[in-house]
Amino acid sequence: MLSKNKIKLIRSLDQKKHRKEHNLFIVEGEKMVNELLTSSLSIREIYATRVYYEKIIKKQSLEINQVTEKELGQISQLKTPNQTLALVEIPNISTNECNTQKGLYLVLDNVQDPGNLGTIIRTANWFGVSTIFCSPDTVDAYNSKVVQATMGAIFTTQVVYTDLTEIFKNAKKHYTPIYGTSLKGENLYKKTLSENALIVMGNESKGISENTYLHIDEKILIPTFVEENVNVIESLNVGIATSIVLSEFRRQGAENRKR
Repeated sequence: MLSKNKIKLIRSLDQKKHRKEHNLFIVEGEKMVNELLTSSLSIREIYATRVYYEKIIKKQSLEINQVTEKELGQISQLKTPNQTLALVEIPNISTNECNTQKGLYLVLDNVQDPGNLGTIIRTANWFGVSTIFCSPDTVDAYNSKVVQATMGAIFTTQVVYTDLTEIFKNAKKHYTPIYGTSLKGENLYKKTLSENALIVMGNESKGISENTYLHIDEKILIPTFVEENVNVIESLNVGIATSIVLSEFRRQGAENRKR
């Protein structure tokens, strides 16, 4: 049986300040928890209804707390609770552990929508981007909406919140080019792209901030293929734009390796 204090603690994790205080975030649902169990993240506790408990208890050495569906509903952050919920320790990742000299890295400047961040983390995982640097004002990656939208990618992708200026200084020190999307940029499909780079994506409505823009070496544009004089939307969703940009970087990288 769940105590009132335990229910209060778990429910408090829907707020960033409490996630930070307890260094915990929530993972919900059978698929997500199954993915979690294969990751290297530290699991503090698992709560499960009888259905999931009987599926997993024989396979895991972890202590699993069996709860009723009503109890799960009291601690779930989903509209429809899904059999199991886990409390997971937030990984402590230092920028010193992140080597930006080789490979592709994403830099997010004040991305605000949880769904967008979740999509970006999932996309980064698909395209082999292991680390995402976020400005301090970017939405929290351990927000439950973000976690669910990543479909498990949050378990293997490093998300680092830091002063972006330090990341840019380190990149320039090692001659790693910094790309950023801009309406004044060059056509993404006509530009030669580096296999080693930082790629900056900006806020949903304001784009890349002025301070961050100053650090960008290469400005790129995703062109529209709509004919002239035909109405077109002003911009792409930042999650979709990230997918397009990463796809072209990887495509060019693959082509270069064949030569």
